[in-house]
Amino acid sequence: MSERIGLLVGWEQSFPEAFIERCNKVPGVEAELAKLGGTPEKFTSPYRVLIDRISQEVKHYRFYLKAAALGGAYCINDPLWWSADDKFFGYSLASRLGVAVPRTMMLPQKDYVPGIIKDRSLRNLEYPLGWEQIVDYVRFPAILKPADGGGWKDVTVVRNAAELLAAYDASGLNVMTLQEFIDFEDYTRCMVVGQNDVVVMQYNPKLIGPTGLRGRYIQHDDDTWLDKKLYQRIVDDSIKLCRALGYDMNSVEFAIKDGVPYAIDFTNPAPDMHIEHLGPRYFDLCIDLMVEFSTKVAKNGARTATRYPWADLADPAKR
Repeated sequence: MSERIGLLVGWEQSFPEAFIERCNKVPGVEAELAKLGGTPEKFTSPYRVLIDRISQEVKHYRFYLKAAALGGAYCINDPLWWSADDKFFGYSLASRLGVAVPRTMMLPQKDYVPGIIKDRSLRNLEYPLGWEQIVDYVRFPAILKPADGGGWKDVTVVRNAAELLAAYDASGLNVMTLQEFIDFEDYTRCMVVGQNDVVVMQYNPKLIGPTGLRGRYIQHDDDTWLDKKLYQRIVDDSIKLCRALGYDMNSVEFAIKDGVPYAIDFTNPAPDMHIEHLGPRYFDLCIDLMVEFSTKVAKNGARTATRYPWADLADPAKR
């Protein structure tokens, strides 16, 4: 009997089509687009592996994936951890792992939902904020961006106090981070699969890509474009971050300045895998790694639940 692998995807076409086709050539597994409907409170997942690339936008899928983890599935990525992480925690984690990150300061929200009575509900907040100390730590120029954001949404480069306060005043309900601006000489985006395999791609976030989105991958036939020592540090840091975060499918971005790779963005558990963006070589490498890892996990009976106190409840042998 074949082990089933289910994909949850959005509008993308190239990744699911290529993944399913290649996966179904592997003996002992069967891959398809997962079908979800009404879900009872207790069920055994019909999929040994579920690959999630859309639940950040569809709440129903996120809730289902949590229950599927309890029902014995291995979820790529773990929906419980994905629901809990944020980019500021990632910077704190990276700094403790010894991975270089820009100086970063988290700021309180500027505005709050109507139910918040500021003089009572916010008694734990320092007021006024110590802007002088904040700026002394981060220094200008800096980037103001959401602590849990992505896709360059609500990101502003600020070069002085006036620009910082104007951008902060416009930030609304977002929790923001002020981060040192790294005027990079080179930039990489790394696809990390299974916490072991890394595809290092040169990337320029300043350029517009072939589909009109911000960022362009620079195509190379091999990895010789990058200094060997720097390349190895990028690979090692990427693996270190993904193992600490517990992500099996993630992209990690480094801004390189003066020979130092600064981890800029590395909580991307539904990373870009469009052939139109990656190009054929990088796309094929990423798909093959995803197929290899997913089929291995499907066959060895791994479960997401092993990291949680309720792990025994998700063990098929103990139900």
